[in-house]
Amino acid sequence: MKVLITGADGFIGKTLRVRLEEDPGFEVSTFVRGGSIALLHERVRASDAVVHLAGENRPVDPTQFMAVNGGLTEELCSAIKAAGRPIPLIYASSIQVEQSNLYGASKRAGEEAAIALSAMPGQACAIFRLPNVFGKWCRPNYNSAVATFCHNIARGLPIQINEHGAPLTLAYVDDVVDAMIRAIQLPQSGISWPDIDPTHETTVGAVADLIRSFRDSRDTLITEQVGTGLTRALYSTYVSYLPPEEFSYGVPVHSDARGIFVEMLKTKDSGQISFFTAHPGVTRGGHYHHSKTEKFLVLRGKARFGFRNIITDEFHMLETSGDAPRIVETIPGWSHDITNVGDEEMLVMLWANEIFDRERPDTIARSV
Repeated sequence: MKVLITGADGFIGKTLRVRLEEDPGFEVSTFVRGGSIALLHERVRASDAVVHLAGENRPVDPTQFMAVNGGLTEELCSAIKAAGRPIPLIYASSIQVEQSNLYGASKRAGEEAAIALSAMPGQACAIFRLPNVFGKWCRPNYNSAVATFCHNIARGLPIQINEHGAPLTLAYVDDVVDAMIRAIQLPQSGISWPDIDPTHETTVGAVADLIRSFRDSRDTLITEQVGTGLTRALYSTYVSYLPPEEFSYGVPVHSDARGIFVEMLKTKDSGQISFFTAHPGVTRGGHYHHSKTEKFLVLRGKARFGFRNIITDEFHMLETSGDAPRIVETIPGWSHDITNVGDEEMLVMLWANEIFDRERPDTIARSV
């Protein structure tokens, strides 16, 4: 399927182009700023679908709002009509069509051109009224507060917030592109108004605070819940703005005669991840917990785990090695230790279900 993307070198256009090029079922052509009207007509005629992302957001000359957002869209619709066959059109409009400003008026003009085109027999036109879209490759200090916040905070630069509680409706670029690809694959005859799902209702200040917490996590090692929803999308976006010299960072190393202990990552509600080493013959542990639980994974070397029930004195022992990865769990009420019984330094990954609290460590010395 041949898909023409106008504005293919813009923020959304880059993401859509990459996603379509990942799929062998699509062939992508582009129309970008500076292209001639003749080229536009030529590429429309060769296409099976058109995604119209080209637009003006901040022109030096305000008349360019209507010339591009209205006029170019009208020309594109004329090119589809001139092709003599229905070619599905996906048009990126804006929620600002409801505002009384030049940008909103120009986007309304583009919508009207698409609506008129949809009257052609068999023609599909899908209009997306986009909110504030964010994600990797968005230009900072332009028209996206999220991009500006991520860029500046990642570099230790100040950000400006005029109203902390100002409402903000956000859509993540990957979700926008998912919806557009569905519209390409399953065009609906006539006019349609697809939704972006999900969108996120938040505030400018809340977004800024969350992005700051991503930066601070390198010092505290405490991560936000970055696996789902808006936090996941914002975290991915923030990391994409890190300059190459910030792709890595150090963590504290605690060393003694037994080996080293390093905390890697902490969570607010699901514990922390660490690793440690032990020299041959060294035993670590020799304590029990009332509530804390842990998972150990020997990555290198050979380990012997000892367990003793502090009430019944029942004893249990097992061995694992890096050659046959196996999780070993510690059990509340059982004292436990781990001994390097191999000939090389032992390396062990450790997850605990809670962050270590020095005031209430829940770690009581008791030999096994």
